[in-house]
Amino acid sequence: MHFPSFASSILLFCGLALAHPGHDVTEEILDRRAFKDSVRQVSLAHCAEKLKLRGIQARNVQRRAAAVEKARLVLDLAKRDTASVLATSHNKTDLGYSENTSISDLFSGNSSCVLTPEVTQGPYYVGGEYIRKDVTENQPGVNITLDYQVIDVDTCDPVPNVYVEIWHCNSTGVYSGVVANGNGDSSDETNINNTFLRGIQKTDSDGVAQFGSLFPGHYTGRTTHVHVMVHTNATELSNHTLGNEVYASHVGQSFFDQDLITEVSKIEPYASNTQTLTKNAEDSILAEEADTVDPLLAYTLLGSSVSDGLFAWSAFGINTSYVNSVKPASFYYESGGIENPNSGGGGPGGNSGPGGSGGPGGSGGPGGQGGNGTVRPTGRPGGGNGTNTSGSGVSPTNITSVANRYTVGAVMFSLIGLLLPVLWL
Repeated sequence: MHFPSFASSILLFCGLALAHPGHDVTEEILDRRAFKDSVRQVSLAHCAEKLKLRGIQARNVQRRAAAVEKARLVLDLAKRDTASVLATSHNKTDLGYSENTSISDLFSGNSSCVLTPEVTQGPYYVGGEYIRKDVTENQPGVNITLDYQVIDVDTCDPVPNVYVEIWHCNSTGVYSGVVANGNGDSSDETNINNTFLRGIQKTDSDGVAQFGSLFPGHYTGRTTHVHVMVHTNATELSNHTLGNEVYASHVGQSFFDQDLITEVSKIEPYASNTQTLTKNAEDSILAEEADTVDPLLAYTLLGSSVSDGLFAWSAFGINTSYVNSVKPASFYYESGGIENPNSGGGGPGGNSGPGGSGGPGGSGGPGGQGGNGTVRPTGRPGGGNGTNTSGSGVSPTNITSVANRYTVGAVMFSLIGLLLPVLWL
């Protein structure tokens, strides 16, 4: 008889079904592991020689150097020649760069191995954001130019004409476009209409997309990070968005060196952020990614100090044949934002789980991948009468809704009650 093992399996399943219903970091890790189990892990190291022969690295040197110079001009900083750049410490702790590293070495190589496509976008993704390069709006903070290069891991070729989307919190740890517990003042319902620090750019012939943004702040339970998403089969609409039917070939996060975070945290308004600072070494999502890749952005200072601005870059590979549906926390229209009722429940939890000491939780705020079913916005951003859908195809990796969890748990406990007399015979 195998009753003990059978009963243990049932009880384990029920325990999982009755776990915390809201979004937390653990769910993001489980989603990521599930996806990594189904795809091969690839490094961009095998692409280096081909990229060099195609002249991609040489163009990267020229393009990025020009971008640094342009960013300095925009910020009214004095021009610097190669010698002055090389004489400046860029704090490249993760890559081992020093002030004596040549500009060719600084810009030509990829800053990390491939960022494996992810299956979770976190609780604060908004569908329908604008295609634009400058996402700062009226937010205060340290200026940063983000430079992302997309590489096809199978061909080692840059991926042109795909859309890279970014979003991150502001200097005090608040995301625009979402009203939720743990995301700033949850009583401020006007935040649903905000769009700061969100944007989309199309990659050029070198697979590159650039954004003018601000260095992100931090919020309880997570280290400083930027969300990155790649849309390979998307079309720009007349209102300069990709609409609200969202599919992605890559969803990931990029991070910053801890020393850089520390320096920026000394500057206002970052210094006024009262939320608990989670360091890189304490962030479970970063640790999960760092098992196989280096998710930290390379960067250089644009002036004599961090407050003068930054230029940061990363190259990552994608599987161009992989596509996954994405479920936003809310949608943005010309008339404003609308919460997605099928996005799931709860805000982000810290490393201790939602509602615990690790971070805010609770029900009601848009959360992770929870919820099943289809949401049909009344129109595309811009006031159209389209019938775009979001979430109509539920990914096998999507987390079940709160109701489904408790329903499954109740059914399983009932099953145990029916089987116990038979199994003991």
